[in-house]
Amino acid sequence: MKSYKIYLIRHEMTEANEHGVYLGQTDVPLSPEGLRHLLDMKEAFDYPPVTPATKLFAAPLSRCLQTLQVLYPKADVITLEGLNECSLGEWEGKTVTQLKTQPGFAEWVSGQSGAIPGGEDAESFQTRVSEAFEQLVEYLMRSGSTEAVVCVPGGVMMLIMAKYAFPRASMGEWATDAACGFEVRVTPELWMREPVMEAVSLIPWNKEEESDDESRL
Repeated sequence: MKSYKIYLIRHEMTEANEHGVYLGQTDVPLSPEGLRHLLDMKEAFDYPPVTPATKLFAAPLSRCLQTLQVLYPKADVITLEGLNECSLGEWEGKTVTQLKTQPGFAEWVSGQSGAIPGGEDAESFQTRVSEAFEQLVEYLMRSGSTEAVVCVPGGVMMLIMAKYAFPRASMGEWATDAACGFEVRVTPELWMREPVMEAVSLIPWNKEEESDDESRL
């Protein structure tokens, strides 16, 4: 049965991430420490291999593009606007300490429908990301490519996994460290009936334990 592999990777760290600052769609590069960590990760672990037929996608953010450029220096990357992080409006560039007393922040953090002043509401964010991801899957099926590497912000990855992945889990349960993510498998027959996919393994893989069942979900 034909299937498609998609490797979802969270971008490496920025200075804002290191200081607990909410970025949203603010475009910043990887921090020097993030870049060093990414190079160390590339050396110590195995990331998904790419062939000329593998498609690479990223959110239109420097931190996502830089992550792929380090991992796959010679690969062409397609940016997808729909995979951008949630716009945080007046909350952009602020810390939890600064925001914890703001109306709606506690509800938003807990996954409820808290409103973001001047930002994107939860429903719009979910609809945008879902449409972009479903278009990505459809593109793979039309193009004949059977594998894709996709680098996105953490919030986008958690939303995609919570909505489409089996086994089912909440958004928070799909949180990963920087430069880590998930291998998922899409089977067309199942996807056409209901857009769902199988969560296969965590990535990157340990070089010494690639076949270890502990890496499987």
